Amino acid sequence: MPLYIGLMSGTSLDGVDAALVEVGNAPSGNRPRLLGTHVEPMPAPLREKLWALCHAKQTSFAEMASAEDAFCRLQAEAVKALLLRSGTPREAVVAVGSHGQTIEHAPLGHAGGPAYTLQLDNPSLLSELTGLTVVADFRRRDLAAGGQAAPLAPAFHEALFRVRREWRLVLNLGGFANLTLLPPAEDPRTPQGFDSGPANALLDAWHARHRGGDFDMDGAWAASGRVDKRLLTRLLAEPFFHLPPPRSTGRELFHLDWLDAHLTGEERPEDVQATLAELTAESVALAVTMARERLEAPAAARMIPCGGGAHNRDLLSRLASRLPNSVLTDGAASGWPADWLEAGAFAWLAWRRLQGLPGNLPSVTGAKGPRVLGGVYAP
Repeated sequence: MPLYIGLMSGTSLDGVDAALVEVGNAPSGNRPRLLGTHVEPMPAPLREKLWALCHAKQTSFAEMASAEDAFCRLQAEAVKALLLRSGTPREAVVAVGSHGQTIEHAPLGHAGGPAYTLQLDNPSLLSELTGLTVVADFRRRDLAAGGQAAPLAPAFHEALFRVRREWRLVLNLGGFANLTLLPPAEDPRTPQGFDSGPANALLDAWHARHRGGDFDMDGAWAASGRVDKRLLTRLLAEPFFHLPPPRSTGRELFHLDWLDAHLTGEERPEDVQATLAELTAESVALAVTMARERLEAPAAARMIPCGGGAHNRDLLSRLASRLPNSVLTDGAASGWPADWLEAGAFAWLAWRRLQGLPGNLPSVTGAKGPRVLGGVYAP
């Protein structure tokens, strides 16, 4: 069976996830299988460079080139470490699927300009450093076809989790939350998927401001606070939460300045954290209702959480109360650990590209039709 490596660095900027994936030879082949994983931690200086680029109103080509070079070399180290840890010879890997590091995502354009999405990456250098074929720049083909270029993972969720006789809801709780609602395999309806709003991005940022550290372990700090209902109402008035899909979002909209604009200054920090957790749960519930209405789906579904938020017990408890008809299931029970869906998705998308198969779901991104995603960079 062909082996592919998927690379993913998300909005947390904590490192590069590398997944070794076995993929079938044909569209009707076996489901993808995770064989090995590795996290290459991101050095603090590089994280600071990338963070500054994500929030820069202007920058220089030299600054971008420096960050891109360092990021690419970190990806190459992740590939080498994964091969070593898994005992996999380089020659056994068909290709590497590299997502790159998102710097800005504006699928509707900015100030009347064209739509764009920018992932910092250098697939030519990555191929040179690893000696492997690299598939990269997955998002802009969908964008060119009128899509949002995000989320892309729902196509992989369908390949991995769609089964007969059961509705499934895959909920990715990364920096931002997105969902995939999967009809049973025998049902002709197409999956629905879109971003619901912020998840860990705001929770982590608020926690870092007031308590330091990268995240709120198990949501313990959020659990210690009380939801400020008036603040929650103000936050939920954000128009994004009520837009019909297709839709996607990121730090361009949801950031600490956005939150600060809704605060009176009298709130207790732990209450704000609790309210942010409630905002994630409430916005996910709103999005799930929207997806179900579009598919005329039943309320009951098996919910598979993934991403860093899948380890946040407080957040999962809030989601369970908002989605009482959903049966919560650990993704690992379906053969795929919660932390490795995104990296696995880009290994699978690289395979799709080399097979000449579409990688997007137009029902999710809003593209004019199925498109083969990514460019190929041979060693």
